[in-house]
Amino acid sequence: MGRHGTIAGRKAAQDSKRAALFTKYAKTITVAAKDGGDPDYNSSLRVAIEKAKAIGMPNANIDRAIKKGTGELGGASYEPLKFEGYGAGGVAIIVDCLTDNTNRTTSAVRSLFDKHGGNLGTPGCVSYMFSRKGVIIIEKSDSVDEDELMEAALEAGAEDMTTEEDSYVIYTEPSSYPDVDDALRKGGYELVESEVEYVPSMESTPNDNDLRKLKKLVSFLEDNEDVQSVHTNCAYDLEDEE
Repeated sequence: MGRHGTIAGRKAAQDSKRAALFTKYAKTITVAAKDGGDPDYNSSLRVAIEKAKAIGMPNANIDRAIKKGTGELGGASYEPLKFEGYGAGGVAIIVDCLTDNTNRTTSAVRSLFDKHGGNLGTPGCVSYMFSRKGVIIIEKSDSVDEDELMEAALEAGAEDMTTEEDSYVIYTEPSSYPDVDDALRKGGYELVESEVEYVPSMESTPNDNDLRKLKKLVSFLEDNEDVQSVHTNCAYDLEDEE
């Protein structure tokens, strides 16, 4: 099982975390809307809205998040935070957050690392092991032609596409990610997952005991409302049920 897991596993994980995802995407929309509330002229906002709609977020929630970002509605001001460290077995971890209280978020993240066999490090301690890439996952099906998908992705600005057991994984530079995401959605493709991620250049293979600890750490981090995403260089799927 690769680190991307199966399509079924990823969909199940998204379904189980839908309420938390609403909160996370609302924050993303609010921050993106600071650069303008019209998605036609703000690609980051457009992508954030499409992701929110894909998981069923109500339009009222989306509109409210946009208005918070443009200043039409009052509300918290969110700032980005990034934490780096190691989980059990020496697995490298990067945690991206959006928070209105830096002290609260730092304390919570540090506590989770300590409780679950991890070690929060200094900025830059693990980021050299990763490259920042747009990652778009599309399920294999009879309606998706591999050659046509690759052509559409490359024409939109993608770097590469790999074929997994039940999916196609498209990689982009962060700068071209919104254009590729937009082009594929407009082309009628269903995106199972679409994010700018830290893609590891080297992978870690923890033993079974360390893997259990790592899954717990990542799960608790993802449940924290200030955490937007968790990235690791673990070679195994951390959403797989044991």
